[in-house]
Amino acid sequence: MNVNYLTKVIIKLISSYQLISSYWPARCRFYPTCSQYAKDSFFKYGLLKGFNLTIKRLSKCHPFHPGGIDPVM
Repeated sequence: MNVNYLTKVIIKLISSYQLISSYWPARCRFYPTCSQYAKDSFFKYGLLKGFNLTIKRLSKCHPFHPGGIDPVM
């Protein structure tokens, strides 16, 4: 997909977060991690739909959700 400039900036910010967070203990209950899911959704679907999918995914991130495998579809 042709990714616009703002989407590229967001993907770079997420990549920077992933680099920094790689020094912290893993806590994500999903595979792929929420940050990787966000990168994949922005890359695959662009800014608006990627943002929507990321918000839906982050809303599942709480102690009462079992987690699991949840790829970008």
